[in-house]
Amino acid sequence: MFIDTHCHLTDNYVTGDIDDVLERAAAAGVGTIICPTANPADIPNAIKIAEEYDNIFATIGIHPEYAGVDAAQYLTEQVLGHPRVVGIGEIGLDYHEHSDNRAAQIQLFEQQLWLAKQYNLPVAIHTRDAETDTAAILTGDVRGVMHCFTSSWELAKTMLDRGFYFSASGILTFKNANEIRETFAKIPVNRIVIETDSPYCAPVPYRGKVCEPAFVIETARVLADIHGLQFGDLETILCENTARLYPKCHVK
Repeated sequence: MFIDTHCHLTDNYVTGDIDDVLERAAAAGVGTIICPTANPADIPNAIKIAEEYDNIFATIGIHPEYAGVDAAQYLTEQVLGHPRVVGIGEIGLDYHEHSDNRAAQIQLFEQQLWLAKQYNLPVAIHTRDAETDTAAILTGDVRGVMHCFTSSWELAKTMLDRGFYFSASGILTFKNANEIRETFAKIPVNRIVIETDSPYCAPVPYRGKVCEPAFVIETARVLADIHGLQFGDLETILCENTARLYPKCHVK
């Protein structure tokens, strides 16, 4: 079974319909799903979902969109020590949508990285138009994944040297994503995981539709082609990579 390592199951697109979403995922060959948070208000629901379904785990974090909040108020010992919480994310920097509060974003980012070190948890990093500051802050004393990676090969090389994994999303399938495909061709396959980032970034042939975990298979097809791998071999590799990235996650 394939794994969707980043799927926002707390969003409205699955409200009241999560069983159907999971049924379609299983039918497509997707087993384990990791549900991140971005909005701190979604944290209780993400944990509740992970408690109710044995194939769902959570990463808990606060997106830079919410810079200015106190992460410690939400990322408590009860939350980060929860057996179904496998990491901290998504966290990071976004200067594309929010360039006027960089100092507040950096403060929130660094606070959550400190918590990741205290709880020995991997991190899921969001970075957009913020490569220089992201690389300067992620100095190698935390482990994790560059979520929905679409940044430069230069940043990829830096983060490879620091032990990070890289997550391919449906963007990898887009016709105009040649540069991203070239970057993922250079990244060693043992450092790659896949995601949907549902409900965003629906892959070809589902562009324009609400994305859901079943669609991660389309990203896997393109990734297998990029690395010249049989589909089943890639499935095994990605499961092994996810298990190393998120040791608390029981991959299946």
